[in-house]
Amino acid sequence: MASTDIDRLSIDTIRTLSMDGVQAANSGHPGLPMAMAPVAYLLFARVMEHNPADPSWPDRDRFILSAGHGSMLLYSALHLSGYDLPLDELKNFRQWGSLTPGHPERDRVHITPGVEITTGPLGQGFANGVGMAMAERFLRAHFGAEVQNHRVFAIVSDGDLMEGIAAEAASLAGKLGLGRIVYVYDDNDISLDGPTDLSFDTEDVAKRFDAYRWHVQTVDDANDLGALEVAIDQAMREEERPSLIRVKSIIGWPSPNKQGTSKAHGSPLGEDEVRLTKEVLGWDPDQHFVVPDEVREHFDQRERGAALQAEWEQRYRTWRDGHEELATQWDAAWAARPLPGVREALEGIDWEKDKLATRSAGQKAMAAFSDYLPTMVGGAADLSESTKTEFPGGHELNYKEGRPARNVFFGVREHGMGGAVNGMAGHGGIVRPYGSTFLQFADYMRGSVRLSALMGLEVAWVYTHDSVGLGEDGPTHQPVEHLAALRAIPGLVVIRPGDANETAAAWRTILEDLDGPAALILSRQDLPVLPDADFDGVARGAYVLRGDDDPEVAIVGTGSELSVAIGAAELLSADGVRVRVVSMPSWELFAAQDDGYRDSVLAPGLPAVAVEAGVSQGWERWVDRVVAIDRFGASAPGALVLEKLGITADNTARAARELLGALTT
Repeated sequence: MASTDIDRLSIDTIRTLSMDGVQAANSGHPGLPMAMAPVAYLLFARVMEHNPADPSWPDRDRFILSAGHGSMLLYSALHLSGYDLPLDELKNFRQWGSLTPGHPERDRVHITPGVEITTGPLGQGFANGVGMAMAERFLRAHFGAEVQNHRVFAIVSDGDLMEGIAAEAASLAGKLGLGRIVYVYDDNDISLDGPTDLSFDTEDVAKRFDAYRWHVQTVDDANDLGALEVAIDQAMREEERPSLIRVKSIIGWPSPNKQGTSKAHGSPLGEDEVRLTKEVLGWDPDQHFVVPDEVREHFDQRERGAALQAEWEQRYRTWRDGHEELATQWDAAWAARPLPGVREALEGIDWEKDKLATRSAGQKAMAAFSDYLPTMVGGAADLSESTKTEFPGGHELNYKEGRPARNVFFGVREHGMGGAVNGMAGHGGIVRPYGSTFLQFADYMRGSVRLSALMGLEVAWVYTHDSVGLGEDGPTHQPVEHLAALRAIPGLVVIRPGDANETAAAWRTILEDLDGPAALILSRQDLPVLPDADFDGVARGAYVLRGDDDPEVAIVGTGSELSVAIGAAELLSADGVRVRVVSMPSWELFAAQDDGYRDSVLAPGLPAVAVEAGVSQGWERWVDRVVAIDRFGASAPGALVLEKLGITADNTARAARELLGALTT
């Protein structure tokens, strides 16, 4: 379709709003919004099915600005489409408390209508979109196309495609045949350092994505609306493969002096250049944040969006009347909550053994709550046999092309897995999606874990092989600093259960109590099943497991070291020392309790020693001494490594005696 005067005026309004916003803040990235304004205009004003009056409509198309540095592009398009994002917010770009932060953010406090996911770290949005497409395909198969039938659109950049997470996610999307993905690649030959021939000109991106089994097209001019529209239409017709549209653009176009250069990438154009650019466009250079009346009327999508949603709601009501059981599941899924019965199922597990690794207990727990979370989807990074994180059915019920299912085999793609899991949560309808690997490899996906906490996404990160106790694989696979690193992330609840019963209680807490992400830390080695473990105490972060009412010292244990703490207490009790054993599976949950409860567990003035097979960092908040591992591990049988590094009942009891001796001298 040939562009019209109102098309061009609408596109140029995006450009001028973006220039003005960045210039007013004296900070930002004007080049991408100026170059990709035609794409944003087409998507928001013609192509996508969305309703600005209801940004949470379940069957809306999703849009992700993976190149989040160009955030003014998104804010301008949202404002012009009719979302509740007033012009004053665009004028307040990058300022304290505004709804227009430097990169698009979906956080716990400032909710920008129309922003689906936090982007900025390049490649994350790309992977999030893959997760959203996985969610849409699963929910469409589970509930029916009458109520779930939409697409995922994104604008991605050179930087996104350089990041490894995008490669991981793209490979997965091709394998799964996620045909509802339409990504527009802004190929402008510029990165922040300068021309991409510094680092990214020998790779043929189109051939790479063709090899990933994507549907690839090229548009030679970002300003050619007709070619763009045809390419987007062709991508939307492709149902078997994800689509990438390579669009050649000129960054900062039509800035007379900065277009096509890195100077348009990471800093404002400058007042003089903004004036010159407006003059090129035929705009009054003395006016700022101008929205012509005809553009406001033409671009506004509220009427069209309301009609689209009304059609969906009519289908939804008809579907609901005929699918009572699915309707109940739908309500729970979009409330991000399990069906009733999770607690009873988890409390009733027969562990069948006196000793059980908590990873194995986790497998039994997942089987027990499976029926109560019919839209929980997740998997492991090529480690499902080791992490034991899959629902009954295993390989026979794996998520694959043509048959979306609950068990996802992510392959050795930890970072891509993390981004996809966040995308599933951001999409909605997938209750507590999860990703799993060895705790050591939390490092490979830390960016995604951090973003899950920043956004408050209800995801579960399940990590097994949680200490040097895993043994012979040695220090490359033995996590020591990882618990401390995860605990350092604000908003992430880390739970390290000490036995099978605590593992079941931890899962209940994650599924029913938490409104943000959780990291569940599980053992490889067998641990005693403790008859006195307190199911409800786990949800409070720490509790008194056993011991004297008038203790002289407390021994605190987490995870596999809870049984070490018990052994130390028994040694001390044999010497006449009054000991309290405290199980402390979660610092974060314990810190959230009131002072009275915390004091009832770890009384002020009560000497306390902790034992944990990881670095000591952070324990000073809770105890006076800690038996820990402030070095890397070693390759040997796990029990021997723990013994050699001092994670024993004898060493813990010795630390308690030394503490008591120091306090009495």
